[in-house]
Amino acid sequence: MRRNLMTKKTLRASNHISPAKILAEESRYLMKTYRRPPVVFTRGRGVRLYDASGREYLDFIGGIAVNALGYAHPRMVHVIRREAARATHVSNLFHNPYQAPLAHKLARWSGLDRVFFSNSGSEAVEGALKLARAYAQASARGSLTPPKTRILALENSFHGRTMGALSVTHTAKYREPFEPLIPGVDFVRANDVADLDLKFDEAVCAIIIEPIQGEGGVCPVSEEFWERARRLTEDHHAALIADEIQSGLGRTGRKFAYRKFASLPDMVTVAKPLAGGLPLGAFIASEKFASTFSPGMHGSTFGGGPLVCATALEFLTIVEENDLFANVRARGVELRAGLENLARQFGFIREIRGEGLMIGVDLAVDGSPFVQEALRLGLLINCTHERILRLLPPFIIRKKEVAEFLVKFEKVLARGAKSAKSVAIATTESHPGTQPLALAATR
Repeated sequence: MRRNLMTKKTLRASNHISPAKILAEESRYLMKTYRRPPVVFTRGRGVRLYDASGREYLDFIGGIAVNALGYAHPRMVHVIRREAARATHVSNLFHNPYQAPLAHKLARWSGLDRVFFSNSGSEAVEGALKLARAYAQASARGSLTPPKTRILALENSFHGRTMGALSVTHTAKYREPFEPLIPGVDFVRANDVADLDLKFDEAVCAIIIEPIQGEGGVCPVSEEFWERARRLTEDHHAALIADEIQSGLGRTGRKFAYRKFASLPDMVTVAKPLAGGLPLGAFIASEKFASTFSPGMHGSTFGGGPLVCATALEFLTIVEENDLFANVRARGVELRAGLENLARQFGFIREIRGEGLMIGVDLAVDGSPFVQEALRLGLLINCTHERILRLLPPFIIRKKEVAEFLVKFEKVLARGAKSAKSVAIATTESHPGTQPLALAATR
């Protein structure tokens, strides 16, 4: 009884730590890897978040494509509570009730055959690259030909921050502090078939492609480019890896963004929305490649535990049962139509890109003032590549919430344009020849 009273007292105390104290402790004890506004979010419901003062925000970034069912979805809460009271972790030395049914559903959604569960998207990419290299090694065994080792990725790509994933990430600011990275990686200009043909040779064991580049500015890959990559990988016995960590599992209105193409990849990586905000990633592979792995070649301590797998299985079931694919497509059409209207009103909007509820608003000016203005107006959006406003709202948004967003976003554009102009003038006066950066718009 005494322990329970102390626990409740401790919880009450922790819930009443002031935002100022939280920010001070973050500044003192956390590594300085994020640039955050001075807001502390304490709870969410549906498509809205609430800060420590109780102020409400309409969330159109969804934890960067993670919170596909919004916040506190009752069915997700029920499963998490149920499994937390049973067994959160068992280890991969033993079976648990949820890995196999979740793997079955992911295989069916993807059109592929076998699944490996990880903790994150970066780890899923690492595993896919390892599998491609292992397949190349196994294929070369007993022959006079050296194993294929080269990996191709696309310019403007982002695949994660671990060493292997970072090695196939193109953007210099992510790579340079950690070089030298893994050798044998070359980058192809996105949607440039001639460049792809030039760089693809007999030494290539894999090419990794985001069907829609997320961090790279919400840039879709063309069907011609995808199908050429598919043909080259088949001709050269290499792997086509789709990175759908951001675009997959319903974000575009399809189970996977590559489902709009005629051909499947050999592997696909997933994470972000998979377990509704809990850490879970996976890579899924065809039998041809998956059969290369044998016990002991790859593993994970936490990947695929019962709590996260049960939650992920519930997420996929909810998406199917409620046909959220249709909702994503319908709301995406409404959102794009509204944004196109705003683009005609605001000349600094260069282009609207994306599919479903993965949309980028390409600006001719710095994006950070718009992110900051949106926050002031109770709207959460994100900026990538300094000038691309990225929208990744939950799959459950309704027509009225799209309309609410468009009203707020019009105000953001009007006010943000003035701020952007002021920042540009101040920056140019103090540092002639420079361009302002998206100071509060990191990933």
